[in-house]
Amino acid sequence: MSNTIAPPAWAERLLRMLLPPADRDTISGDLFEAYRDEVHPARGRARADWWYVRQVASFACRGTWLGAAGLAAAVIGRDIVDWQLSPTTDFYARSVVTTYTAVAIYLTAGFVASRRLQSVRAGTLSGALTGAIAAIVIEAASLLQLAIWHDPDTLAMIQASGGLSEVFLLPVLVIGPGTLCALMGAAMAKAWTGLARVDA
Repeated sequence: MSNTIAPPAWAERLLRMLLPPADRDTISGDLFEAYRDEVHPARGRARADWWYVRQVASFACRGTWLGAAGLAAAVIGRDIVDWQLSPTTDFYARSVVTTYTAVAIYLTAGFVASRRLQSVRAGTLSGALTGAIAAIVIEAASLLQLAIWHDPDTLAMIQASGGLSEVFLLPVLVIGPGTLCALMGAAMAKAWTGLARVDA
């Protein structure tokens, strides 16, 4: 009976992908044993599965929080400037800066994760997770900003800079292209590692 008790297979695969090779068997094995021997008997399947997914999410956040924080800060900072600090009708320069910053963050996220996890696929996944976590933070911050500043002048500036649809849709829509940038970063890490091995 105990052999059939196992966490969701997709979550276990995701966990292994998010761990460095040296830690994969140890950490995934420890979590599997805790799930099977302690959590599942005490909580039942549904709550045990939820517990396991939360553990996987914590590993995902640990590996991507820095890039996600940088990406969120860039977008939130630009929103504050656009909405509050310097009214303008020319948003092109700011868009360029934000776009290149986001590209650099996604490329770096893919590169660093691919080197650390020794997998292009894991580097690409880390880039996607970076974007997803950043999007959640950006959406929450945008709602907070709107709760604080919703006077007619601010709403007019939001409309001039792309409108509320851009505020809330763009962080989510960017995850796709951002993931492609992370894939490029991960591929560069693989090429770099290959060259380093040739040089050694």
